[in-house]
Amino acid sequence: MARRKGLTLAEVHAALFETDSESEESGASEAGSFDSVEQDAFEDGLDVILDKEVVRTLCTHTNLYAAKRKAAGYRGRWKDVVPEDILHFISLVIYKGLSKTPAARDMWRKHRLYNMKFAKSVMPGYRFEAIEALLHMSNPADDEVNDQLRGQPGFDGLGHLTDQILDACRAYYHPWKNLCVDERVVATKARISMKMYNKDKPSKWGYKLFVLADSSNGYTCDFDIYEGKARTPSGQGLSYDSVVNLLRVAYLGTGYAIYVDNFYTSAKLFLHLHSIGFAACGTIRENRLGFPRTTVNALPKRAARVDMRWKRNGPLLFVKWRDTRDVTMCSTLHKAFADNTCTRRVKDQRTGVWSTRRFTIPEPVRAYNKYMGGVDLSDALIKYFTVTQKTKRWYYKLFLHFVDIAVVNSFIIHKEMLMARNERPLTQKAFREVLSCELADVGQQQPRSPAETSSSSDEEEEAPQGCYPVTVTEPSSDPRKKATAGRRRCVLCQRKTLFMCRSCQVPLCIIVDRLCFTEWHDMQGAQ
Repeated sequence: MARRKGLTLAEVHAALFETDSESEESGASEAGSFDSVEQDAFEDGLDVILDKEVVRTLCTHTNLYAAKRKAAGYRGRWKDVVPEDILHFISLVIYKGLSKTPAARDMWRKHRLYNMKFAKSVMPGYRFEAIEALLHMSNPADDEVNDQLRGQPGFDGLGHLTDQILDACRAYYHPWKNLCVDERVVATKARISMKMYNKDKPSKWGYKLFVLADSSNGYTCDFDIYEGKARTPSGQGLSYDSVVNLLRVAYLGTGYAIYVDNFYTSAKLFLHLHSIGFAACGTIRENRLGFPRTTVNALPKRAARVDMRWKRNGPLLFVKWRDTRDVTMCSTLHKAFADNTCTRRVKDQRTGVWSTRRFTIPEPVRAYNKYMGGVDLSDALIKYFTVTQKTKRWYYKLFLHFVDIAVVNSFIIHKEMLMARNERPLTQKAFREVLSCELADVGQQQPRSPAETSSSSDEEEEAPQGCYPVTVTEPSSDPRKKATAGRRRCVLCQRKTLFMCRSCQVPLCIIVDRLCFTEWHDMQGAQ
């Protein structure tokens, strides 16, 4: 099969935060389907990463928050952002997930270990750090009103942080028939009430998300951030509400098969899903309300391996199967027995020799093993090149995770579209490389392909700026503050200074008895 040449973002269909489109109500299908995307783009035709209205709103809120911080004494360098700045910032966020530098500022270091010309070609390091520090998703005035409602019914801990990414998850991809619901933990140790502890997860502390994912490819169809209680409690319990709130008939339609684990499975939930047109299957705890309590024809304690008992109660099928331990299932979708088999390694008790044998397996158990891993697959795809990092701001941690979800969903759409045309899709690494380069080219008069960028960067050296002292900020018009306003701490002696290196963007002292500017550059040259 011939290898595809460079793909544009329009081809890979990487719609991250769109909000304009409305999804039609439709039922589950045996194959995923794709809604058409209207390419009403920015000036460069790249409106497939962030909707232009969302980017403008993000710019407005970031600029308002920056003005508020500067009024409160923020001393960093700042210039109001424009839409191209946000796209360039997202480009470098994705690039950092690929480069895996210990710190973001390492991408601009001149040390030979960190000679990364791509980051320097997109924006200066101080500009990236300023946008990262002041990026804000909501209006600061609305935040003040919302903070006054803390502890009251009208309080919204997330604001509108998730609305755009959720709309995009629902708008551009219609999932396959089999879906699964499971938990996801975004690791953090921030001091916030939303943080949860889960001893069974690799990341014990973090934000808990209830996720609805496509079992076939890991596409995140919907998610809900758990804030300590259900947003719209029905009185049926958290496990009931978390599943029902993710299944939106207006978006999905009906006819889907939902797979859940024993935290969610209950007779009441499955009967409700059956009544609204969703089949369900999952492991179940025997102490749940609605589980059959009869001992007639029960599975004995000394039952042989693969022995099975089942009982049907209306649309509910309860199955108990003996493997290495008892497996108890509930389903409104399957028959108890469909002549399926599984392979197990068995040790002969007399000879001690291990051998492979085939055993019969109930249909609900086979289907559960096959379709329950959608959220785990999504987690794995995110972890390969995740953009998340340690941060003191809880909402920025979630924003980075939303970028991860959006990029992975876009990659899955790209993969599904090319496979439907019998063409070879890009790997996730190559997809992120193309995505980062094309976002970096937004606003450029002559965008370059990734191959051209890499080849030209090897041939052309950056024009040296030269290490000369400049002031950290513009001098204050107030004569009393001219010598003190905007001072930063010197990286060498940790005392406050008004000067920094023009090229290195590092604050350094220039005083008769403290020539940190010269000493620091001599140390860098020695390294």
